[in-house]
Amino acid sequence: MNPLDLLIEFEGYWRERKKRGIPAASGLYCVYTCIYSGRKGTCSPQKLVYIGASENVRGCLAEHVRQEAWEAHIDTGEELCFSFAKLATEALERCAAALIFKHKPPENTRYVQAFPFGRTRLAVSGQAGFLAKSFTVEPTERGNDPSRAEYGEGWR
Repeated sequence: MNPLDLLIEFEGYWRERKKRGIPAASGLYCVYTCIYSGRKGTCSPQKLVYIGASENVRGCLAEHVRQEAWEAHIDTGEELCFSFAKLATEALERCAAALIFKHKPPENTRYVQAFPFGRTRLAVSGQAGFLAKSFTVEPTERGNDPSRAEYGEGWR
């Protein structure tokens, strides 16, 4: 598989109650626990919980199957918040897999142990708390991730 070099710019953060404002577009998203400051009108991410991808991020997050699992990470005074990066559909799975393999969020299971794509170099900017700003992921010897079958197409 051909090497891929890509810049990913995240926007955010959207609080749980405002997630309808996330674009209904193809892209990547990160789920965080955060502390919201009403006085400043800002969200401060506390923990990266999950990384996902969808052809329609707003629709995907409206009733996500992992919502309760995400909420289990919330501590006192925290809530969920989200960031979003617009990305072409053909790059979604590979870029999400690279981010997951590199960062291993606690609620991701697919691509945590194996990266079955070609060399992928990502530069990350914007509202991307807890994500490395630049990194390269090489394909693993194992190739296919055994957890891939766990979610099938519904992994996003």
